[in-house]
Amino acid sequence: MRTRPTLTWSNPGPSLPRTTSLADVVPIVAQGGVLVLSGAGLSTESGIPDYRGEGGSLRKHTPMTYEEFTTSEAGRQRYWARSHVGWRTIARAHPNAGHHAVARLSPRLAGVITQNVDGLHQAAGSADVVELHGGLDRVVCLDCRVLSPRLDLDHRLREANPDFAATTDEINPDGDVFLPEDQVRGFTVVPCEQCGGVLKPDVVFFGENVPRPRVEECYSLVDNARALLVLGSSLTVMSGLRFVRRAAAAGLPVVIINRGETRGDPHASLRVDLPLGKSLTELADLVL
Repeated sequence: MRTRPTLTWSNPGPSLPRTTSLADVVPIVAQGGVLVLSGAGLSTESGIPDYRGEGGSLRKHTPMTYEEFTTSEAGRQRYWARSHVGWRTIARAHPNAGHHAVARLSPRLAGVITQNVDGLHQAAGSADVVELHGGLDRVVCLDCRVLSPRLDLDHRLREANPDFAATTDEINPDGDVFLPEDQVRGFTVVPCEQCGGVLKPDVVFFGENVPRPRVEECYSLVDNARALLVLGSSLTVMSGLRFVRRAAAAGLPVVIINRGETRGDPHASLRVDLPLGKSLTELADLVL
């Protein structure tokens, strides 16, 4: 088997030209060792809206913060009532063409870091996925730290709230939804079955830090990669942007495929503004 040459790049900085073609991305991915960093934009084609894109949910929704959840019983009641409804949509979501394309590209990848909490990378067949912000498919007790399946909690909440019939068509990336206050009032929140403590989805809320060991694992993936491929993330928050900055500082090619501008554009080697599902499917077809 012929060894592919190693590509070297110089990050162009703020004067980066835009590209609308995947042709320049192909040789970077084809050489292998590519680390994927994905964001909410990758899951929009699965029916889960992003936070900051066109029509993003942050325009009309304030996500639950860690401080409110941990200090306010009323805040926890409101969150679990709304999340109980939203979880049904998240649980029914299926991987889209973009997720399947990433899974197909696995032989060329050094791993996947996702900022998403929906589990769709794994459902599409990707292995070695680091969930930077956790996953909605499980809950953790803030007292005894025991993890349990979200499906089990869903059954318990249904039993505790047999007359709760709220519905909504508006879902957020964190599984939260908007419900009128009268539908939230009276919702019964259940405690940890092990110790009676407070249950929280095993996700990183706004204002909460990503666990340091997880951050270090992601840094290690960046340090051992040949290139970084950012998919569907605006990189607005530092939790994802720090890996782009680290890759760029090390001289790695940084490729961003996203609809609209991102905070990481000044660090990018290539910037592609195309729909994720179609472009990633085409990329996988060209590379494999």
